[in-house]
Amino acid sequence: MVFSSITFLWLFMPVVLALYAVVPPRGRNALLAAVSVVFYAWGAHSLVLLFLASILLNYLAGRAIGRAKDAQREAAARRVMWAAIVVNLLVLFTWKYAVFAAHQLNDLLGLVGADHVGVPSILLPIGISFFTFHAISYVVDITRGQATPMRRVDDYAQYMAFFPQLIAGPIIRYHQIADQIRHPPPRSRRLDDLAEGFPRFALGLSKKVLIADQVGPVADAAFRHASGLNSTAAWVGALAYTVQIYFDFSGYSDMAIGMGRMFGFRFPENFNRPYSSVSMTDFWRRWHMTLSRWFRDYVYIPLGGSRGSQARTCVNLMFVFLLTGAWHGAAWTFVLWGVYNGALLVGERLTGIRTLPDERLANVRRAGTFLVVVLGWVLFRAANAGDAGDIYASMFSFDFGALPAAIDQALGPEAQLALALGVASALLPRDFVLGRVVEGRWAGAPLAARLAIVVVVPFAAIAVAAGSFSPFLYFQF
Repeated sequence: MVFSSITFLWLFMPVVLALYAVVPPRGRNALLAAVSVVFYAWGAHSLVLLFLASILLNYLAGRAIGRAKDAQREAAARRVMWAAIVVNLLVLFTWKYAVFAAHQLNDLLGLVGADHVGVPSILLPIGISFFTFHAISYVVDITRGQATPMRRVDDYAQYMAFFPQLIAGPIIRYHQIADQIRHPPPRSRRLDDLAEGFPRFALGLSKKVLIADQVGPVADAAFRHASGLNSTAAWVGALAYTVQIYFDFSGYSDMAIGMGRMFGFRFPENFNRPYSSVSMTDFWRRWHMTLSRWFRDYVYIPLGGSRGSQARTCVNLMFVFLLTGAWHGAAWTFVLWGVYNGALLVGERLTGIRTLPDERLANVRRAGTFLVVVLGWVLFRAANAGDAGDIYASMFSFDFGALPAAIDQALGPEAQLALALGVASALLPRDFVLGRVVEGRWAGAPLAARLAIVVVVPFAAIAVAAGSFSPFLYFQF
């Protein structure tokens, strides 16, 4: 079920909000867990059984870790933690990477003339990377003593399955939200929660349907015909995808944060004007921040972080970004995109660029970083490395002719306006974050923010009613 669909906006969400308002606080986590499983099953169908099995497995692992720690058996607690991590990663590998691995193995076997292995037929569960990381956070945080295990399975299921962030984040680490789950907000705060959450939700909906969905067909047309593009088409396609992925994913995050607030939960921010970054180090502090922090706290720091030699730190960075690329999908383009970003961060560390004051040559560095990010998104979006190479060649062929018919048709007036606004947003001041501007009680929000919401939400609603919405890009991850 898509947040920007008629079914969700005019049926699912209003009904759940109404039920949440009348259910006693002690029963609210059970309600949210139940409706979240229904939400997941709506799109995942029978794969919901895998999700339920993951919930049960990690709930039992958490209880076992808690008992071991209560008995001061730290070694036993760590063994259970590692067993749970291994099982979670095996599930992730089997359902997300097994088909890719089989194809790669067959390519190698073909080189030596050996018989091919069978390629399994596996459907990818939506959001599997996100709920796997939530599960790993749970067992690790308990083992580290940062939080205590949930005693009630419905409380834990609410953490794992809560529908606003279930499919595409933000990635919420267990210790960040455990107390909020254990102590649901009182009824006296319901109106405040709704008033504070709705503007943020409306902002995300508008970003999704008025910007991302308008430029999406332009990017699709360009990347569908990767070979033979001229420079104009290649740059338009790359910029269209740059705008689409940011407004699509940050729009989802805004909707998730807003919905969470409507239910009384405070989620961490996931974006902080990434296209205004002055370096790639700065970019990764601003883009998908919950993922970056997850890898920092659960992979980079345990590996030694930056505490060792310069060479060791660079190896740790490259490994983390190799994993970051692979986390996004089972394709060499994602792996190469991870290596690309890791190499840029290593280069900034070795040259000292990462330590320059933000105001030093800020405009030049912002433009350069934006260019580097756009080039990276080509690799991320392309169907394969060959298509990415074709688009790069076209971008720098300096053949600025007319747009091909398919791209020109997709680039109608609405798409042109959306693309212009999306690119122009990169020019806003670095500290201007619209999501934070609209945060706070509606009556106390700045006048400009309230007017913006009042103006754009009706247009977003019309777009939804017309059926001109599409699934969020990060559903595939």
